[in-house]
Amino acid sequence: MRKILLLCIVLAGTLKVKADDGTKLFYALRTKILTVKDYTADVKMKIDVSFMRVPQLRGTLYFKAPDKMRLERNGGLSMLPKKNINLTISNLIPSGNVTVIDMGPVTVKGKKLRLLKAIPEDDMANIILTKIWVDEANLVATRAETTTRNDGTVIMDLDFGHYTNYGLPDKVTIYMNVKDYKLPKGVTMDYNDETEATKAPKSASQGPQKGTIEINYLKYAINTGLSDDKFGKR
Repeated sequence: MRKILLLCIVLAGTLKVKADDGTKLFYALRTKILTVKDYTADVKMKIDVSFMRVPQLRGTLYFKAPDKMRLERNGGLSMLPKKNINLTISNLIPSGNVTVIDMGPVTVKGKKLRLLKAIPEDDMANIILTKIWVDEANLVATRAETTTRNDGTVIMDLDFGHYTNYGLPDKVTIYMNVKDYKLPKGVTMDYNDETEATKAPKSASQGPQKGTIEINYLKYAINTGLSDDKFGKR
């Protein structure tokens, strides 16, 4: 009996340590991400949705925490409103106090990662649950799967290289249901006649429309103190 009781105490202590470690890892990751207050990046962007052909975009992406973003396309200007596509990992992880569930080590594409589930303690938060695959050695999130109340589920894959120390990716791939997110008109529809996006008829039997956005970040300028005026009005 005493052995069983001792074993339970040891197991309980082990689980608590594991939970504490997962919580510390989440907050350390979030703190690193939030150290980036703004950036300017040269980007190549590819939008792939099932009902529309969109040419590859090149331009400059401006970001200012927590949610200001603007894409200045080569040859034109496009705004990315707040309620449209979340292009940054900082908008896909919960803010405030969270409950973290440490799911332990996982292997993805031959790389050892740590899987965390983060649940906001604020019942009114838009984010319901975020699953984060963390590269502990570099303290970066290589994947985030976020379920929200209003905007469906978004999956983001991140590849790191030159800007790992800032937690900024060289490449981001975002997967989503198109019905849950509006692609900004400036990004999808205001091309000239030569490069205009072409819509295909949508059948009711097609089911949910899937979309992918791939962004390659060619060069960053980080924490330069971007003015709010750079983003204009929503």
